[in-house]
Amino acid sequence: MMIRSGCKRLFSSKKNGSVLSSSWLLNRNNNQINKGDNDVIKRSPSSSSAAAAAAAAAYHVSSGGSMRGLVFWETNKPLTIEEFNMPRPKAGEILIKTKACGVCHSDLHVIKGEIPFSNPCVVGHEITGEVVEHGPHTDNKTIQRLPVGSRVVGAFIMPCGNCSFCSKGHDDLCEDFFAYNRAKGTLYDGETRLFLRNSGKPVFMYSMGGMAEYCVVPANALSVLPDSLPYKESAILGCAVFTAYGAMAHAAEVRAGDSVAVIGVGGVGSSCLQIARAFGASDIIAVDVHDEKLQKAKTFGATHTVNAIQEDAIEKIREITGGMGVDIAVEALGKPQTFLQCVQSVKDGGKAVMIGLAQSGAVGEVDINRLVRRKIQVIGSYGGRARQDLPKLVKLAESGIFNLANAVTRKYKFEDANKAYEDLNKGNILSRAVVEIM
Repeated sequence: MMIRSGCKRLFSSKKNGSVLSSSWLLNRNNNQINKGDNDVIKRSPSSSSAAAAAAAAAYHVSSGGSMRGLVFWETNKPLTIEEFNMPRPKAGEILIKTKACGVCHSDLHVIKGEIPFSNPCVVGHEITGEVVEHGPHTDNKTIQRLPVGSRVVGAFIMPCGNCSFCSKGHDDLCEDFFAYNRAKGTLYDGETRLFLRNSGKPVFMYSMGGMAEYCVVPANALSVLPDSLPYKESAILGCAVFTAYGAMAHAAEVRAGDSVAVIGVGGVGSSCLQIARAFGASDIIAVDVHDEKLQKAKTFGATHTVNAIQEDAIEKIREITGGMGVDIAVEALGKPQTFLQCVQSVKDGGKAVMIGLAQSGAVGEVDINRLVRRKIQVIGSYGGRARQDLPKLVKLAESGIFNLANAVTRKYKFEDANKAYEDLNKGNILSRAVVEIM
């Protein structure tokens, strides 16, 4: 296992506590951010064009201040906490003081070398935090929607808002997100916002690079988080719940009375159970190999549970549904075996929705004749649509329809983030874990 225990001696950070030096003073668009106990922030909406131009010209990665971030260097090497120059947002981007970040299997796939990604990189893509600064030339509507001091939650798919897909409302297929962030580890000008303090070396970003004390996020990926929702638990809205909602609302199009099977009930799978219940599904079947997870699944809305080690999952699903199979099966693990189980679990005309990321190059099998003759639909779904869906998820959590407190089963301190990924790899996290950063 390449992730060592989260012992503090492994971390290379040289300081704790506040990450903004008392000497750090930014003056951009007449906005001043002075580090104090509560980060005194002042903004003037009537910044002059000359001031804006001067601020843009003054952009430089070494412009004062520092922060800590969790860095993945290479496979089979431990993650380390490193010091960075304070990241700086550009137009349409926002600097966030990170409060919490979720612990996701997608990060673990990168850490284990199962999914290729640029390195070194800061992992983490499921965040909540506080707006600290807007990038120069950011439009007034964005500034009004997300003023300095706002509590926010971020989606891991960060739409550019301008590509052919975004213009049609399909944020989950954003061209720039996949061409730049997922392919290169940068934001949409082709550059990272993360530079090591001691060497100036660039470090890439997995989404916004959320396992850090501050992060830069495109404004289109952010939604306001009301005071009634806690920072820590709400972090999972940006990936676990966001992914589940995209699968259930857009790919599966769950309707009241539908029967649903979810194969793999970790953080995303258990969120699928809650969303299925919220949408009025009838039989909700949780499939896993851990009895403890299956017992927990009942609290998320599962009406039936199947231990796939102890019994044939496909036969049991058919038995529960009177021999028919389910209307919708969701695969949340990313394994060839469970891919096949998912397809074989649906009834004629049913939908098999794949949301689990697999090791790069993994292939799933499908019975072609059954697919054709019985009108089976096999659908991939990566996540929700940030601008449309994230505010809806906030409302679901605020109303209690989605239970955040129940979904988050482990919490870690920032210094123990390494241990969080180790526990995730060992299967020791029932649903979702969150790292408290500030």
